[in-house]
Amino acid sequence: MGVLDGKVAIVTGSARGIGRATAELLSEQGAKVVVNDLDVDAAQEAADAIQGETVVYGGDLTAQGGPEQLVQTAIDAWGRIDIIVNNAGYTLDAPIHKMSDDWFQKMLDIHIVAPFRIIRAAAPHLREPAKAERERGEEVFRKIVNVSSTSGMMGNAGQANYSAGKAGIVGLTKTLAKEWGQFKVNCNAVAFGFIETRLTASKDESNVAQIGGESVQLGIPDQLRGMASMLIPLGRPGTPQEAAGGVFFLCSPWSNYVHGQVLNVTGGQFTGMTM
Repeated sequence: MGVLDGKVAIVTGSARGIGRATAELLSEQGAKVVVNDLDVDAAQEAADAIQGETVVYGGDLTAQGGPEQLVQTAIDAWGRIDIIVNNAGYTLDAPIHKMSDDWFQKMLDIHIVAPFRIIRAAAPHLREPAKAERERGEEVFRKIVNVSSTSGMMGNAGQANYSAGKAGIVGLTKTLAKEWGQFKVNCNAVAFGFIETRLTASKDESNVAQIGGESVQLGIPDQLRGMASMLIPLGRPGTPQEAAGGVFFLCSPWSNYVHGQVLNVTGGQFTGMTM
């Protein structure tokens, strides 16, 4: 028996890294999971590897109709939505004076516009059941977890676009909490620090993603990676599984009275300096 038995979860960007670890953990706890990724084959591979019930939506969430199709995938498969984890994202780094309009807009599109559209598309499936439950005197909690970053909480040199998107998702989360608390939809965010994923791996020729027909260089310089033990009080980066633990808490019954908050999962990095 899992604490999420009977729940239906959408986890975006869940073919790899934190998203996959989150999808696996939610599934282990009984949830049925929509696995999503831009890479359809990778999404299917992840879904096949997860032991519980899964379906796949492979596609670009920034494309017209993508968020609506993602939501409909869950409805077609199981007829309900209980949990949404807006995790999908990547980075396009450059200093402000060298950053193009295209790179700035792409970060806003994936980190704030796509989550907004997913939530809007899911609104009838979260609000209407809650209205009926309220009339019956029942209290059933549903969950939205938006993934932010310490870059969004504090800014980060070379990441004006990414930081703006990750700051924006915090504003969306807090506003949604005010609007949808009456429907018992817990709306929270999690801000990750240095977690070992493709985005924080070494910046070399092998760490490249294909996004929108463009080759995107991922990762950070080794010099920055080497500073992790000095900057993080716990002495190391986090694992995707540790990051997923923070998300799971915000999806679980233990967070029913946690609302409109940002949970920092950083190993203690920037302790006392973030909201």
